[in-house]
Amino acid sequence: MVTTDPIADLLTRIRNGLAARQKSVIIPRSKMKLEIVKILKNEGFIEGYIDQADAERPNLKVFLRYTEGAAGVIQGLQRVSSPSRRTYVGKDELPKVRNGLGVAILTTPRGVLTDKAARTAGVGGEVICYVW
Repeated sequence: MVTTDPIADLLTRIRNGLAARQKSVIIPRSKMKLEIVKILKNEGFIEGYIDQADAERPNLKVFLRYTEGAAGVIQGLQRVSSPSRRTYVGKDELPKVRNGLGVAILTTPRGVLTDKAARTAGVGGEVICYVW
């Protein structure tokens, strides 16, 4: 199945996996999705991931993280920039998600970064999504 917005597909698969209380979800692999999953891991939103790049159909297996009360660590995922409507911000307009409790993921000239890393690097870019 080919989707017109693969990043929205990634976010939806994670959202649905959390709603169904699954241990992991499998997502078709791309470089952009891999970078987003790395950021989710580094920020503590997921347990981890396995990059199955050598498989016949390359994919990512993402292990979801839950609190002790069986609620997902990820409370919300929101796609900001879409293929039909791109959203760009300058280095002085970088968003804060939930007063700093969440993370904005951006594509910048220096790669895929969080809002905090982009602020430190002094770059702006396209806002991909918000995670809290």
